[in-house]
Amino acid sequence: MGLGPLALYGLKEAHLRALDARRLRHEGIDPIDARRTARSKAKLDAAKAITFKQCAEAYIKAHRAGWRNAKHAAQWDATLATYAEPIIGSLPVQAIDTALVMKVLKQEVRDAPDEPAAALWTARPETASRLRGCIESVLDWASVRGYRDGENPARWRGHLDKLPPARTKVRRVKHHAALPYSELPDFMVELRKQEGVAARALEFAILTAARTGEVIGARWSEIDLAAKLWTVPASQMKAGKEHRVPLSERAIVILEEMKLLSDACTEGKHADEQPEA
Repeated sequence: MGLGPLALYGLKEAHLRALDARRLRHEGIDPIDARRTARSKAKLDAAKAITFKQCAEAYIKAHRAGWRNAKHAAQWDATLATYAEPIIGSLPVQAIDTALVMKVLKQEVRDAPDEPAAALWTARPETASRLRGCIESVLDWASVRGYRDGENPARWRGHLDKLPPARTKVRRVKHHAALPYSELPDFMVELRKQEGVAARALEFAILTAARTGEVIGARWSEIDLAAKLWTVPASQMKAGKEHRVPLSERAIVILEEMKLLSDACTEGKHADEQPEA
């Protein structure tokens, strides 16, 4: 077994390296095999030195097709790019530990230039909680892929829940004010006086108790005017199940108005495409 070139290792160092090899032999370990294993592990570790940013990009790419709403992927990109990548983005994913995760969650932010800085977890608990969940998912993905070992330092239950205060204790969620149902008739009267597609879309959403995304993403193929039925496909539903909505007379009137507007726009488009005489 060679102990290294003479130009790099003197006699004293050679004796020490030989002694280490004899100790391995005494323990029943072949020093040559041990050296090959160490070199292979070093090469493997170098190959695994993928950064957190690279893992995040790969995770989003792998899951993008499964996210029904394109805005979901955009939120992931924006949240990680704004808060995580400046601190841990360039670090090997294997190096991410609890201290680094807490550094991300406790970074100082300002809601306005003239306001004092505050920790992200305290100032924006909803954002910080979503960020922690994103980091946890990326690190889990990296572990399954073999890019890191050990426990997930971003895990909340039984780990991070012992460090920062709970989100609900930092700041209570303040919901948007809701319109009392007793005032809805007057509101609908005023809403019908408003012109434009946005007003009709809002009115249609109220009449059908549908989500905004379902109304905006509706297609004519989903509407059966004769049966007065709107069948929302599973791909548009949050629960992933097809949903059938009975349509009131007013909802039908709105759809008929939108149908006329859609046909007029289509005819105008075709007219513009015709060659000039």
